[in-house]
Amino acid sequence: MADYAYMDITRFTANPDGFYATNNPFQKSGPKGFIEVKVLENDKLYIRVDLPGVPDDAVRHRVDAVRQKVVFFSGKTLDDGRNKGSVREYSGSAGLSCDCCEITGVDAKMKDGVLRMIVSRVKVKDHDKKCPLTFPPFTGKSGRRQEDHPFLVKGPQGASFAGGVTPDGGTYFALDVPGASTADLQWVAIENGLRFIAQKKKVCEHDKSARLYLGSFGTLDSSTAISLNSITATVNFGVLKIVNGPLRNQ
Repeated sequence: MADYAYMDITRFTANPDGFYATNNPFQKSGPKGFIEVKVLENDKLYIRVDLPGVPDDAVRHRVDAVRQKVVFFSGKTLDDGRNKGSVREYSGSAGLSCDCCEITGVDAKMKDGVLRMIVSRVKVKDHDKKCPLTFPPFTGKSGRRQEDHPFLVKGPQGASFAGGVTPDGGTYFALDVPGASTADLQWVAIENGLRFIAQKKKVCEHDKSARLYLGSFGTLDSSTAISLNSITATVNFGVLKIVNGPLRNQ
């Protein structure tokens, strides 16, 4: 049986800093980082958290009832039955790091593996001063080493890519593309494999730009070809899943 591996074209980038975004080796443009917290012009907080694989209705959030400064969030991915031990659980927090404000409400929306929250707050002291103090600090960056997800509490780290063999001898690949959907996906055949692009057409409010993902995968055995006629490719909850039928010898 042939060996399988993905071929990430970021290995051939001309960027001397390495990956465009260390949170995802397939991301080529758009907001970096697993989480971003920023103060909006209306003084509310905007919090974006990547939770790839978590269904839209499976995320939970609550405000710390004692200090009213922290939003706790959590979520769990579904078991698709293809990769044992691949279920991921996330848990984390974000909010205020000051003593002059309190959270009064949270408007949360989960879509395509990204949790976005608008957090309302009220000043309880120092009313004449603007407060920019939030947490966690923004860590989105470029670099040569891919980061682990800071809010993953159970499941495989480095899960931006996974792959294996199906019971009928075919293959499957799963790639994290938070923010993208099936409507944003295109793919083309390359030698012994596929190349994909997932580009969000519409920029979400409060994001500076849309994300673009690009990558490729295939077999290491040049005598084996992927069965292009039996490929299915979908993006579910920010995870690109590609399944193809049994490989055939050329």
